[in-house]
Amino acid sequence: MYLKKVDGPRAVNLPDGTVMTRADLPPVQTRRWVASRKAAVVRGVLAGLISRDEALERYKLSDEEFDEWLRAVSKHGYQALKATSLQKYRQP
Repeated sequence: MYLKKVDGPRAVNLPDGTVMTRADLPPVQTRRWVASRKAAVVRGVLAGLISRDEALERYKLSDEEFDEWLRAVSKHGYQALKATSLQKYRQP
């Protein structure tokens, strides 16, 4: 079995005790961003699995979009990433 050479760790331990690997990240060609995929990318960046710049490049995200995801998670938790919860957590 051959392992592809990657920069950074292959797996990280999350604060809740679970292990996250690069296989847990969404596919590179992802275009439909559901809350679980957004959460996986945010968790991966916060845990150090991938860098912020790598995530932005890999998923073709803008700085503003990713900052909104981070802000939503830091203020309201991962539930705030759901599109149906947008009105509930949006600031006036």
